[in-house]
Amino acid sequence: MEITFANRRLAQVFASHGTLQRQYGRRMALTITQRIDGLRAAGTLAEGLREPRSRMHQLVGNRDEQFAADLVHPYRLIFRSAHSPVPRNRDGGIDTGQVTAIAILEVVDYH
Repeated sequence: MEITFANRRLAQVFASHGTLQRQYGRRMALTITQRIDGLRAAGTLAEGLREPRSRMHQLVGNRDEQFAADLVHPYRLIFRSAHSPVPRNRDGGIDTGQVTAIAILEVVDYH
């Protein structure tokens, strides 16, 4: 899957494991790297969501159409489809089987 970033600063942080580690700590940097590698290896978002170790899911409410992947509790990696328009199912939901590109938005504790 193709991965982009919401902004240049975030792309710079994610570009280097050393920078990730300085920003988030060793354990979090390792977990972020594992999640990104898993998403990159998936052909579609549907495949990435089935990865049992990463616990990824679609969000609701004011984060509708965004997805979260568990990191080091309570943090989450937040991303969305990078397609324009977003592929849709007949019921209007996101067709994750057609999503082949995502944009990383942030690492956050939204709880």
